[in-house]
Amino acid sequence: MVIYLSPSPPSHSSTSILRFSNSRTPISDSSFKPKPHFPRPLFSHSLTFKKQFLHHNNNNNNGSTRFTHGNRVDFRTLAIPGFDYGNFEGPQSVLEAAAVLTAIIVVHESGHFLAASLQGIHVSKFAVGFGPILAKFNSKNVEYSIRAFPLGGFVGFPDNDPESDIPVDDENLLKNRPIFDRVLVVSAGVIANIVFAIAIIFAQVLTVGLPVQEVFPGVMVPDVKPFSAASRDGLLPGDLILEVNGSQFRKPGPNSVTEVVDVIKKNPKRYVLLKVKRGMQDFEIRVTPDENYDGTGKIGVQLSPNVKIEKVRPKNLVEALNFTGKEFWGLSSNVLDGLKQTFLNFSQSAGKVSGPVAIIAVGAEVARSNIDGLYQFAAILNINLAVINLLPLPALDGGSLALILIEAVRGGRKLPLEVEQRIMSSGIMFVLLLGLFLIVRDTLNLDIIKDIL
Repeated sequence: MVIYLSPSPPSHSSTSILRFSNSRTPISDSSFKPKPHFPRPLFSHSLTFKKQFLHHNNNNNNGSTRFTHGNRVDFRTLAIPGFDYGNFEGPQSVLEAAAVLTAIIVVHESGHFLAASLQGIHVSKFAVGFGPILAKFNSKNVEYSIRAFPLGGFVGFPDNDPESDIPVDDENLLKNRPIFDRVLVVSAGVIANIVFAIAIIFAQVLTVGLPVQEVFPGVMVPDVKPFSAASRDGLLPGDLILEVNGSQFRKPGPNSVTEVVDVIKKNPKRYVLLKVKRGMQDFEIRVTPDENYDGTGKIGVQLSPNVKIEKVRPKNLVEALNFTGKEFWGLSSNVLDGLKQTFLNFSQSAGKVSGPVAIIAVGAEVARSNIDGLYQFAAILNINLAVINLLPLPALDGGSLALILIEAVRGGRKLPLEVEQRIMSSGIMFVLLLGLFLIVRDTLNLDIIKDIL
């Protein structure tokens, strides 16, 4: 699975693109790293990740900035200097993240399955994962299975199955149904993910409330690596950086973290003057960044915006629905903006696409954080999956919808079967190879693997 890509066998799939920020990222690793995506057969899905930060802010009179629900995509404190998904700490959090991804896959494929079944269209398979079958059972002429590779899932149709005993002219084969019926089946996975995302946000609103962030000037230092440049020169966890080289930050929030990171990266082995607040005292510290392997500076700290988070709970059902709508719109806008930026800066964004290993690592980190983050993680994955699957690319739901649209424009005349199969097969092969590549790459990026190697 890839939240930004997708591999799988013949069917319809989904994918997603987003950016996550994490407060556990040392400046030593100050390059942004991405996240995951899935594949799909007949109706499958895929996910993919990138980094994204919150915006849409209003300035308060006290100089702080308030970020309200609906404008937020952060899971903890928004550490900008890169995303660290190297650690798979805590088996419970890993299982929680895997359960979220599995639920999203099942929901997506269930959308396709129900849309077909309720219309009386023949369905032959419902699978979670791809490749060799690990477990299966049959019910009402449908094979339900769990497969070896967690790259997504698919719903299979007997339309072109040579082993099927259903006549090729059966009106209940998917290929023989009217255009509207097929559009409904193909788009049902996306609709299911959107509905699921809204339900998750609504549950969050009712159970734990929505976080509201108030952002203050300065950059927090949550942690300092032992024996790092920061530790050597006197920076301590809990310090608040107010200025860098005599300059105040232009804007509070994630941008201020970026300013610190940029100055440090540009000054290896040259001191950087930091004005720091520690308790009630303000003083200056000269930090000399060590040189990273790529020639940039690093000091070995975690950084995050100086924020205060409060919970807002609805007073009644109407307000709960209002909160849910605003949050859904805010998250959707962030996902769409991330997709837009990806295409506008593809050469820089391509390396930030990651696979299922990174997605589970991100989810595990979120699960260790708090329940709020897990709600948002699930909601954003659903939205990403829906958006990516609508792209008119072979092997995605959008690709299947594009073929149906071409058929409609041609007055109901389909493209030759051989042409359709070549288009879909090429897309599926690309997505599978990309998914496997990302799995290998993201696995090699895990700290536990790096230690072994």
